[in-house]
Amino acid sequence: MSVEQYQRTVNSLDKDILDLEKKKANSDKRAIDAQKKAAGVIIPKNASPLTIKSKMRQIDNYRAVAVKETANSANYSKKIADKREKRNKAYIQLQKEEQREKKKQAVEAQQIRYSYEQQIRDLQLRVIPTISEMDDKNENDELKYDVFISHAWEDKEDFVDEFVDALTALGIRVWYDKTQIKWGDSMRKRIDEGLKKSRFGVAVLSPNYIAEGKYWTKAELDGLFQLESIGGKTLLPIWHNLKKADVMAYSPIIASKLAMTTAVMTPQEIAEELNKLLVSGATE
Repeated sequence: MSVEQYQRTVNSLDKDILDLEKKKANSDKRAIDAQKKAAGVIIPKNASPLTIKSKMRQIDNYRAVAVKETANSANYSKKIADKREKRNKAYIQLQKEEQREKKKQAVEAQQIRYSYEQQIRDLQLRVIPTISEMDDKNENDELKYDVFISHAWEDKEDFVDEFVDALTALGIRVWYDKTQIKWGDSMRKRIDEGLKKSRFGVAVLSPNYIAEGKYWTKAELDGLFQLESIGGKTLLPIWHNLKKADVMAYSPIIASKLAMTTAVMTPQEIAEELNKLLVSGATE
């Protein structure tokens, strides 16, 4: 049985125990009430035989109710004990299954992290220098930013802002629309400048990014692909709240690229891996 099945069993037994305890309490109350009523029947000293017989019948009836409810209470107590025993066994199995599930998840997480660390090492070995060999010095002078951040504005709050802060804290020069586009600026002109003057392009792929009708994210991604094919600038994808099937459906080309994912890495960890890439490229 799974964790969910054991949990449902425990919850069901808890409900059964609560219902039985309420029924037992009601039987106990009825038994006590009947005993009190039996004790409260008064037979007058000068009562006739007929009256005495009637009063004794009342007492017997009350006592019968008390005996019946006492038996019911005992029966409920036995059922409660049986349910509690089953509940304890189910809870022990639940704890064991939870431990097994935690160990399994820990192993899977370790395997995923190792896989991504290997991908980073492979990427560092294969990364293409972003500066043309024909005009190495001049283009170096023109590069103002280390990375251009292409993203959907809906993802700023839950990932992109924190990621950019982490990059900036590491001393990485970031082109980010929030800080680079001012009131009255031409968005197309500023984005074009950012793309041309950035060493790498980071695309934060998410459901918001690949949604229908997203003109600017599509334009930025097309620009990054174009610059990569012509000028050697490297496109670095980050998957945020996406699975490989989602990326494959959007763009098989970008799905084939090595990517970081927020499913197993924090913004700080991704920023540190990007910093390693920048340092590695600078020393080659």
